[in-house]
Amino acid sequence: MDMNQYLDVFIDESKEHLQTCNEKLLLLEKDPSDLQIVHDIFRAAHTLKGMSATMGYTDLAHLTHQLENVLDAIRNGDIAITSSRLDVMFEALDHLEAMVQSIIDGGDGKRDITEVSAKLDVNGAHAETAAAAEIAETESSKEDWEYDEFERTVIEEAEEQGFERYEITVSLNENCMLKAVRVYMIFEKLNEIGEVAKTMPSAEVLETEDFGSSFQVCLLTKQTAEDVEQIINGISEVENVEIKHGAPLKTVEKQPEPKADIQPALPEKKQQEKQKQPVKNEEQAKHHSGGSKTIRVNIDRLDSLMNLFEELVIDRGRLEQIAKELEHNELTETVERMTRISGDLQSIILNMRMVPVETVFNRFPRMIRQLQKELNKKIELSIIGAETELDRTVIDEIGDPLVHLIRNSIDHGVESPEVRLKKGKPESGKVVLKAYHSGNHVFIEVEDDGAGLNRKKILEKALERNVITDREAESLEDNEIYELIFAPGFSTADQISDISGRGVGLDVVKNKLESLGGSVSVRSVEGEGSLFSIQLPLTLSIISVLLIKLEEETFAIPISSIIETAVIDKNDILQTHDREVIDFRGHIVPVVYLKEEFKINDTKQDAQQLHIIIVKKGDKPTAFVVDSFIGQQEVVLKSLGDYLTNVFAISGATILGDGQVALIIDCNALII
Repeated sequence: MDMNQYLDVFIDESKEHLQTCNEKLLLLEKDPSDLQIVHDIFRAAHTLKGMSATMGYTDLAHLTHQLENVLDAIRNGDIAITSSRLDVMFEALDHLEAMVQSIIDGGDGKRDITEVSAKLDVNGAHAETAAAAEIAETESSKEDWEYDEFERTVIEEAEEQGFERYEITVSLNENCMLKAVRVYMIFEKLNEIGEVAKTMPSAEVLETEDFGSSFQVCLLTKQTAEDVEQIINGISEVENVEIKHGAPLKTVEKQPEPKADIQPALPEKKQQEKQKQPVKNEEQAKHHSGGSKTIRVNIDRLDSLMNLFEELVIDRGRLEQIAKELEHNELTETVERMTRISGDLQSIILNMRMVPVETVFNRFPRMIRQLQKELNKKIELSIIGAETELDRTVIDEIGDPLVHLIRNSIDHGVESPEVRLKKGKPESGKVVLKAYHSGNHVFIEVEDDGAGLNRKKILEKALERNVITDREAESLEDNEIYELIFAPGFSTADQISDISGRGVGLDVVKNKLESLGGSVSVRSVEGEGSLFSIQLPLTLSIISVLLIKLEEETFAIPISSIIETAVIDKNDILQTHDREVIDFRGHIVPVVYLKEEFKINDTKQDAQQLHIIIVKKGDKPTAFVVDSFIGQQEVVLKSLGDYLTNVFAISGATILGDGQVALIIDCNALII
């Protein structure tokens, strides 16, 4: 059987199960008494083990099995949860993640796990003892069927209608893999000929395969015992079936359980592939048809779909241009309808590409746990708005900048427990990671309650490295001084550490975010903490722009960067120091002549009226002087290609409706 067809599904689900293990282990560290968390980790590890074995990744299956043994011993009370034991389990997860990454990269998933296996294997005997006890308990309960009040009522009503009650013991092959699947197949067949009233052990235990090689079922049916036995024996991996008529009912008083929980669930992927059972009436059918239906789609297909739609947007622009020139009513109506439909299609495609920032945020609790140990600090991480969605392209790129900012906050921001106590602060520092939508942007904030930024120290370092001049330093406000930490190579750290900075500074973060069409700013109160705010566009593919003219050339400025457009008198421009500025709504705003920046010959120097566009980068506004405004339009952002990389102040290009190519201006590069 060719397993390569299942490789993508295996990789996706493996990453999900490993993430679950990481998250739950962190919760278990905070509350070691919660055995439900242990059960959740065991279930994820067990599923991963079965998948790995089926796919032939033996090292992955072996290490997961050993992790499973430790978890089993913990939940049976044979061993205690300690910090060192959690460290070993986290180490095992690191190895498992490395093996999955090897598979993603086209490798065989093999890895030297001798050392970590030895650390985990000391507890293996406990797990085997516990498993033996579980089997013994199941075996001893074969003759001891007891029913609660709810089950008793169901059975009595069924027997009054002529149903037989069979108590069935099913034994599976000892080497059976994916036992939960076999159990589900048996239940599926039994529900076709009757109704399952009870299982021993419970459905939850059967679902997690946390039982020996046999289990029991109470079946209500009108079929004969011989027919039932033949049906069960027809399923592979079934070794033996014992059927007997139900003994007189025994009642045990306890809370009734929902009948729907009796049938165990298939493993996630199998469940998605399984068709729903026929429902009993029309109302149920309506209810079931409204359920969530999902399908995994390879991201490459979405990228191809997006590329095709981008071409459609270009052709749509061309049709709009032709319709406008011809002034043909029917053509204009058709183009307008096409614009509306393609707009809806665009929304659907963009939503398909949206991914919760949770996929990035999930890595940080584990990272902070490790940093606490390395720095001997206590940190409480709060995550807010993890469900906020961003385009997949943006999500792929923001991980490293966020890692840098969080490491920076913990290393340079949050003080040691001793220092915090002396300052009257709680011993544990707080780091808040927050995401939220605002307009066509997503904002991500990293906030800490640490020492804040040292204004004096930043200013001294900036002067020392000639980032600013003495005269500039005199006029800078606090927020402008704090922004200096994003200058290339800037660092105020007394010692370079491996945790953050590494002598590089935060300019790497700034450059990466600006390459995504975003920005980063910082606010700080010395002694109270800092807040880094990242602004990102929702998508990078199709953007709204304002088309402008510089002589005969057409350029595009992203609407997301624009605050306002205006027409001013040339005499309104003032000279201050070494640059021109305007007084715009009470604020001094520097002026940038785009024709000068792009070296375009200016034939309109004598014009008295100037068209300006007020743009903003962080808290810094700037006025761009242009010849004229053409209008707003949605365009496809295209790369300039390998031969035109790093063109100053140009982020890409687009094709307009008349076939012309318009360059898209990178506003951030022109604002200083």
